[in-house]
Amino acid sequence: MRVHGPDATVAAFPLGGIGTGNVSVGARGDLRDWELANRPDKGAQLPFSFFAIRAARTGHPPVTKVLEARLPGPHEGDQGYYAGKLAGLPRLDGSRMRGEYPLLRIAFEDAELGVDVELTAFTPFVPLDADASGIPGAVLRYEVTNPLPEPVDVTIVGSLANPVGITGHDVFHFPRYAGQPEIAWLDEPRLRGLRFGTDLAPDDFRYGTAVLATADPSVTVKPQWLSGFWQDGVQAFWDDLREDGRLETEPEFSLDQPPYPDWFTKLRVGSIGIVHRLPPAGRQAFEFVLTWHFPNRHRAWQGNINLDNTHADQVVRNHYATSYDDAWAVAAHLVDNLPELESHTRNFHRALFGSSLPPEVIDAATSNLVVLRSTTCFRLAGGRFAAWEGSFDHSGSCEGTCTHVWNYAQAAAFLFPELERDARRTEFLHETRADGRMNFRANSVFGNAPWDFHPAVDGQLGAVIRLYREWRFSGDDTLLTQCWPAAKRAVDYAFRVWDSDGDFVLDSQQHNTYDIEFYGVSSLANSMFFAALTAAAAMAAYLADDETATRYREAARLGAERMDALLFNGEYYEQHIQDVDERRYQYGTGCLSDQVFGQLLGHLAGLGHVLPADHVRSAIAAVHRYNFRPDLTGQHSVQRTYALNGESGLVLCSWPNGGRPRIPFVYCDEVWTGVEYQVATHLVLEGLVDEALQIVRGVRDRHDGIRRNPWNEVECGNHYARSLASWGMVVALAGADYDAPTRTLTFRPRLRPDQPPAAGEPHAAAGEMRLPFTTGTGWGELRLTTGGAEVELHAGHLDLHSLVVHHPRLGRLASGPVLLHTPDIHQLPLREDHP
Repeated sequence: MRVHGPDATVAAFPLGGIGTGNVSVGARGDLRDWELANRPDKGAQLPFSFFAIRAARTGHPPVTKVLEARLPGPHEGDQGYYAGKLAGLPRLDGSRMRGEYPLLRIAFEDAELGVDVELTAFTPFVPLDADASGIPGAVLRYEVTNPLPEPVDVTIVGSLANPVGITGHDVFHFPRYAGQPEIAWLDEPRLRGLRFGTDLAPDDFRYGTAVLATADPSVTVKPQWLSGFWQDGVQAFWDDLREDGRLETEPEFSLDQPPYPDWFTKLRVGSIGIVHRLPPAGRQAFEFVLTWHFPNRHRAWQGNINLDNTHADQVVRNHYATSYDDAWAVAAHLVDNLPELESHTRNFHRALFGSSLPPEVIDAATSNLVVLRSTTCFRLAGGRFAAWEGSFDHSGSCEGTCTHVWNYAQAAAFLFPELERDARRTEFLHETRADGRMNFRANSVFGNAPWDFHPAVDGQLGAVIRLYREWRFSGDDTLLTQCWPAAKRAVDYAFRVWDSDGDFVLDSQQHNTYDIEFYGVSSLANSMFFAALTAAAAMAAYLADDETATRYREAARLGAERMDALLFNGEYYEQHIQDVDERRYQYGTGCLSDQVFGQLLGHLAGLGHVLPADHVRSAIAAVHRYNFRPDLTGQHSVQRTYALNGESGLVLCSWPNGGRPRIPFVYCDEVWTGVEYQVATHLVLEGLVDEALQIVRGVRDRHDGIRRNPWNEVECGNHYARSLASWGMVVALAGADYDAPTRTLTFRPRLRPDQPPAAGEPHAAAGEMRLPFTTGTGWGELRLTTGGAEVELHAGHLDLHSLVVHHPRLGRLASGPVLLHTPDIHQLPLREDHP
């Protein structure tokens, strides 16, 4: 939540919806990283795509500048700055970027301009509504204030090169195109703007449309820049804008050109501007919408793990393309529904940034929501959700909605649970084989052959826990009955294959999220096993499968007792293996950061402790004590490097008692933000809040806009899915637990009443606490005061049999039944007489 100046050169705030691709805004106000056409493309630039402002007041020369802060350098390149960047045009003195996802604000500074300009940019974000949060577009609203004693005539113009059909770039950094790019000017009563298209066939993978438009009737337009060579078009545009702030239509575009490169003959650029006179002290919004529509994906992952890609030559449509015919339809929908969509977005923003949650937690939790709306995730026709682990700069990273990575992600489950329910259906209905083995990379989303690889113990058992979580949060009995047979097979597979001696402790080869196999007994695999058994027992009992419920419950109890006795060293859980150097990639006496990860998943699913509570607390405290490094200067690591020098970070494993293997497990010295967040969340749940916040502060301090992008936590790829573990901190600190089958909502806030409130947005008064929460049907805020508690619903509904708040000062407050519809507020009694 810090303010970034133009020197924050890696800060890039992505705009775009769930499964739609992105365009990002840099700290200078520049548009960058154009990733619209169903693939990552970090660093992709569109030449001549920018906003500009002209301000004119009586008696003074008009000022015309690119609406960006000055380029900070380095000013190097094989052509200096390439022509399409227009580095030689005047820009503003400075900028101040404040990104509070999903809202971006940039205040511009310029001594010459005479007016004040601030940009607000966002894509609607509506909790519990993946479609409303999946609009392929963005709002760009420039608000201009006139502090002068005389009126000022202001024009703001957006220019855009056609982004459709791009196949690559030439040595001059200009795009190459498949097909012939086209631009059309459309003027309707509710919307007017430029529609960018192509003559490619509608089923071509490169086919698409884009729109730059406005609902403002006071427009000026140059639908297509002057045809010609070199910089003829931009020269004519800039001179036209400078002259009077109005744009003139150029003569018909001619294709009678000599055989020059594509960028001479195919590049199409158009401009649309908004014109207003601002009286003294006047304020005016200049609002644009940028939308896109690239409907066709390859029916295959085509990823780096090389799953079968039999149907790669076939088209499958994006989910958003089944709701909108083209980018113009998207723009019309966005404009028509903007008041409601923006209201939901701002309510969500206020609920987080105005809450009592610590600033570093708000920053981490909201910034990583970008992952859900980055190129890492997509939705296919019918709403089917699928995702990579992350996004390499120009391709996906590790395909198949990998179960052992997505285990860590918490945000979708609590904000867009329909996505997680769909993922569970994929895993259990299509990727779990008859013998109970689950493919941890899903290829069924494209109808391609299953991946033939041994299963991941953490991914498979984590999916069982998450099925319980999704059912409990939604009350979707159909989901449970559909998935239960495969879930039961998946659990029984663990007994049969991973438990070699039938003692309910897993000890065979265990493939896991470190891309290797652990052998012997590890608490990572077994904490997953006991949590999965407990979850499966609860689901079996609900379905009246009492024999299975009893069997699983007893196995969880006995197995936990045996594993605890075998692995707990008085401080934390070790790995039990006869000769740690006999097999490579083990950890032996090491303190593994993920050692009780299954217990954390159990907590977040509402299962309670599946291992002895005091040993779990000791173990997670040891992880912080030994694995968190306040200063990594002395760290020795030959692996990938995500934190270094004087930065702080949590390493994956340490050996405080000695015994580090000669070749330990791969990644052991790395720092993964997703693991940092899962450990921090677990620390909160075990009552170690200060230790948790220390870890989270370290992560966010590293992502300061200068060293790393605040909206991109990297692991194996950009916008890595594991970082979505950060939402677990919101759940843990607010302490909200929703059980749909019993219609019960319980709060156990884990913040101290004297916890400092978040900075920035208006927050609760002294002595109050405000905490956001979600359920499967609605979301809102819990407010605690010195005299009681109240629940305000911001969207949806709540139909509860019981509402319980464990007030940090007043004790247990209870109420029920409760029926709330937006925007109801329910006050709980001052104090319950019974405990």
